[in-house]
Amino acid sequence: MSDPVDPSGRDATTPPVSADGYLAALTGTIARVAAGQREAVARAADLVTDALRAGGVVQAFGTGHSEGLALEIAGRAGGLVPTNRIALRDLVLYGGAPVDLLSSTLERDPAVAHRLWELAPVRPPDIFVIASNSGINGAVVEFASLVKRHGHRLVAIVSAAHSARMPSRHPAGHRLADFADVLLDNGAPYGDATLPLPDGGAVGAVSSITAALLAQQIVVEVVARLLAAGETPPVYLSANVPHGDAHNSELEVRYAGRLRRGT
Repeated sequence: MSDPVDPSGRDATTPPVSADGYLAALTGTIARVAAGQREAVARAADLVTDALRAGGVVQAFGTGHSEGLALEIAGRAGGLVPTNRIALRDLVLYGGAPVDLLSSTLERDPAVAHRLWELAPVRPPDIFVIASNSGINGAVVEFASLVKRHGHRLVAIVSAAHSARMPSRHPAGHRLADFADVLLDNGAPYGDATLPLPDGGAVGAVSSITAALLAQQIVVEVVARLLAAGETPPVYLSANVPHGDAHNSELEVRYAGRLRRGT
């Protein structure tokens, strides 16, 4: 006998709409991601470690709420120093585009990817980490195609459940997953939110949290590999602890002109 299903189409055993209900749903999702993505995290860490040893930088990119993935990787206390964040706002900050160009629909325009690539401080040994919950929007997919066209490795983070149910918005029908050397599933359900509402829709999104989890797992695994080899990992201290600024500046100088901070 199958489990009962509520009007929203979700399993009726889904936790109720409450803070505790969300915590229960989130905890279950985190557990599934942690168990299911262990091997992919290890493969991603291997690629990032190889890139750093070759003098590369981790180039992180995401649009919308997936920009949080880039924030989690680049310039983060306890994170790797050779990391750079690419964002749609780079069109304004570095490309001279008008501020009113930025909108929620910009991520759907494949042409945006080419301008972002021209503005990005990318070098041959760099590796890319790109997040998109849907994995279908034109700018992200086209950017991923440019990453591979220029010979870089790509780690992609998507919601497998959501991406599978949506048609691509890329003119060639591609998805972010099509270009990934390593693909990680953030475990988010279709629509991202976890707790169904009585009249349709849902609340309690999880993709930002699980993407951050995967990002931190990759970073920690990279550091573990460097330590095991007797190498000193280039890791940020918080700028809000004594000597943090001096420590960070000393490491950043090795990557002069390649790391964008404070934007």
